[in-house]
Amino acid sequence: MNRVCEHLGSKYPIVQAPMGWIARSQLASAVCEAGGMGIIETSSGETEACQAEIRKMQEITDKPFGVNLPILFLREKAILDFVCESGVRFVTTSAGSPKKFIGPLKEAGITVYHAVPTVDAAVKCEEAGVDGLVVEGAEGGGFKNPEEVSTLVLLQAIRAKVDIPLIAAGGITDGKGMAAAFALGAEGVQMGTRFVSAAESPVHANYKKAIIEANEAGTWVLNKKASPCIRALKTERTAKIHEDGLMPADTFANILDLYFGGDMEASVGLAGQSVGLIDEIKPVQQIIDETVAEFFEITSRMGACAENKNFG
Repeated sequence: MNRVCEHLGSKYPIVQAPMGWIARSQLASAVCEAGGMGIIETSSGETEACQAEIRKMQEITDKPFGVNLPILFLREKAILDFVCESGVRFVTTSAGSPKKFIGPLKEAGITVYHAVPTVDAAVKCEEAGVDGLVVEGAEGGGFKNPEEVSTLVLLQAIRAKVDIPLIAAGGITDGKGMAAAFALGAEGVQMGTRFVSAAESPVHANYKKAIIEANEAGTWVLNKKASPCIRALKTERTAKIHEDGLMPADTFANILDLYFGGDMEASVGLAGQSVGLIDEIKPVQQIIDETVAEFFEITSRMGACAENKNFG
């Protein structure tokens, strides 16, 4: 049995990334209904809204779902207490040490995976008692480690040091990426940009269009000498930030105007290098079905190569 599926309770070991404001019930429930693991975000800091989204998930789907708790960005303990009492059984933690969160979450019977960008962080998290890890390579969108290490390298390096289940994140949009991640030691995958561009994603059509039209070099890594370091779509605004080397303090002030108003210069559109692999808006069900079918087609072919001891 796949250990990630055991922990998730979902049909497939495919997780939707916890994008701020975007990863709410509209998108997360579609992922759950399609057999994946939908995640509700809390990084927006809108505690009451996020609590309402968790309640809504319990009303609109009977499938398991998860919640992300970004430790450094949580303004109050209320969301942690709420999640522990909500009946949610899977949580990803990120942005900080999970040590102080593991106790309350585990006492509530919740499985905990922590997102890591380095081998050192992975080892410390295993020692701290997490159940698994989300391994975030540099290809992924959003908040990044300024020392860029690709998913290809990071997965192998972490698998060599820890024994707990790994979910690969960064650069994965389909069954090819999923099969590659499994070959490197993952037992599940997380997709963000692919689901942001899905039909059920709540973001404005302009944001989806920008993802579809971007090529593999369509993103910048920004603010590498400060915090937070991010990967975002190339626009006039992000080109200026890239040239200057630092992000203005008000960069995210109008993020909702970009996400839901469609003004791609209002803020920075977080996205991964996988924009170069996405050329069509598809329903979540189709994305997951095609990913699973392609994964099994590739792994079957590779299995035949092993059985016949050839490279054909």
